[in-house]
This record gives sequence, C-alpha cells and structure tokens, in this order.
Amino acid sequence: MSLSGILPGLAARIANLRRDLHAHPELAFDETRTAGIVANQLRKLGIEVHEGWAKTGVVGCLRAGSGARAIGLRADMDALPLPELNTFPHRSRHAGRMHACGHDGHTAMLLGAAEALVALRDAGNFDGTVYFIFQPAEEHEGGGRVMVEEGLFERFPMQMVFGLHNWPGLPAGSIVAMEGPVMAGADRFEIIINARGAHAAMPHQGTDAILAGAALVQALQSLVSRATDPLDSAVISVTRFHAGQADNILPEQAVLGGTVRTFQPELQDALEEGMRRICIGIETTYRVHVEFHYVRGYPPTLNAEEPTCISREVARQVAVGEQVFTHLKPSMGAEDFAYLSCVVPGCYVWLGNGPGEGGCMLHSPHYDFNDEIIATGINYWVRLVERALVP
Repeated sequence: MSLSGILPGLAARIANLRRDLHAHPELAFDETRTAGIVANQLRKLGIEVHEGWAKTGVVGCLRAGSGARAIGLRADMDALPLPELNTFPHRSRHAGRMHACGHDGHTAMLLGAAEALVALRDAGNFDGTVYFIFQPAEEHEGGGRVMVEEGLFERFPMQMVFGLHNWPGLPAGSIVAMEGPVMAGADRFEIIINARGAHAAMPHQGTDAILAGAALVQALQSLVSRATDPLDSAVISVTRFHAGQADNILPEQAVLGGTVRTFQPELQDALEEGMRRICIGIETTYRVHVEFHYVRGYPPTLNAEEPTCISREVARQVAVGEQVFTHLKPSMGAEDFAYLSCVVPGCYVWLGNGPGEGGCMLHSPHYDFNDEIIATGINYWVRLVERALVP
C-alpha cells in the first residue's frame, strides 16, 4: 500500500468531513462536538486517545517500531464569533459563529494524516511516536498555553512539534517554511485617564482627560519611530478611545486601549516599559491620574533551525508545482502555537489557500477553506513524519 494509492479517495472523504465541521462551528473551549468527532475517528483507527486537555483538547498517540523519538503535529479546532455571509450548502448553521480561519480544514487534514499513517505503519517508513495534538481555543483564548500548563510535554515527551495554517493569497498548495520569526507576539493594554471635569467653556477650572489622551496617543508612536531600531518590526496601535457624552462638558475620564506587536521578546519588554514611562510623563504634564494596564498575550512564533530544515525538505517534495517559499515577510498576526514552540523546538508553516479576492481572507465573513489543498496538507504531514522519524 502506498500513500499515492490511498490519497485521492482519502482526500475526498476528508473534504466531506471538513464541510461538516464548517457547518457546525464551535467557539473557544466549547468544541465538544468537534472534539468528539476527533476522538471517535482516532479510536476507530486504533490510535490511543487522551481527551480533556484544556477542557476540549484531544491528543492521539501512534507508535511504530521501537524507536524512542517522538514528534507532535498540532491542529486547532475552534471557530470565530462572526456571522457567516456565505450561501453555500455547508455554511454555518449557528448564528453568530463561523469557521473564518480554516481550523475546520486544519482539523480535517490532521485526521486524514492520522488515517494514512495508520494504513502505512506496517510498511516500516517511520520508527517512533507521533502525537496528534488537536488544540482548542487558538483564537485569542490561548488554548495552547493551557495545554502546556497542564503538562502536555511532560505527559507526551517529544523532540519537535509542528504546526500548519492555511494562507489565503498564496498559490494553492504552495508552502512557506521560514526559519526564525513567522508570527508576531501580541500584547494588549488599557490606559485609564482620570481628570477633574469642568465646563467646556471654562477648561481652566478642571483638567482635560481628552487632551491628555490625545497627547498620549501621539507620544506612544514615538516608541516605534524613535526608540526602536528601524530594522526591528514593532506596532503599537491604539484601537479604542472612549471619553465624554456631552458637547459642553470636559469628562472626568478617558479610556484607551489597543495592541502591541513585535517579533522579539526583549522588544516586548522594552515597549511595555516605554509605555509605562510615557504614562508617567503624561500624568505629570497634564495634571491627571493615569492607570496603565498591560497584559502579555501570545509570544512571537519563532521557527527553530532543525525542524524548519525538515519541513523545508518535505515541502519541496509535496508542494504543488514545487512552490516553496523560505524568505517571505512574517505576519504581524499572532498564533498560540508559540506556546508550544517556546518549550519544544518547532516549525509552523503556511499552506497556500489560493487567491484571497472577494473578501475571502482570514477572519472574513466570506471566507472558506479550499478543499483542493487537503491532499497537499495530508501529504505534507505524512512525509514529515516519515522524514522526522526515519528508521
């Protein structure tokens, strides 16, 4: 039995499963139906199943031969709180949520790879253990962090971990495997400015929270433009500014919030400290009281050398048209695969999903996973296992 012999029929069945998952999206830590399908499918294949990781996460264990080496393959399962605007038959059946990021495709492809690897296990093409990690709550909630905190790597020790994400705008079936930064770290902040309200016609009788907030927004940008090495990427975006309710009143309070993105942990530290320093200066200059709250989010996703070399080698074998990219610009989006690759050397690749015209980009209400790339995704996972666990 060969992969080429079973892949066409397998890919077609997995596409049907993917559409079923798309029609029944579930949000972070509530992926009970999806997790149940995953666990049942793995059990039918004879794979050892461990449920309940980070509430709804599933880990499957497949062993071949007697080798001591082990790797992890990770797929995310959750959907987004977004109303779907597509009209095809497999559109979401649940108002206000949809698979707008392709996690339905990621889950389905990894299940397909598990089935193929079981079928090929006796051929002796790999020797060691494969852990299939089906992770909940990638979208903003940090399910990967929870799985790590619950002892994922202590219970399932592995030498490397791999992730995959579809990428609209890249040629369908192409693969991006880059060493170093792939996705940014994502922190968030909230700044509360407390002032002394006054009549808008007599501003000298109070202090101005809006003026202080406006100055703060501008001053924060200096941390990127003047306090950060121009060769280092960083973003500070103030995304909300709420103050006041009337035209003739200077409000007592202004609340600002936003996000900080960078690829370097040390730059995250520097930007947080710089923001705190600016808040102190605004407080003194405008005679207001400033509360600064900074919350660390996903770390930067950094691909390690050894797993990236393996991923590149495999990508050159399976990518459609041999389209493999190794030096694209990383994304300022964030990914909680970083929590896994912070502990174990990892590689996170992008699988081209095809053109993104018509609003069909990630997190769009018009998005849909491209079923034409399922065969490439399954092929990548299987060949990766064979290469990483070569006998």
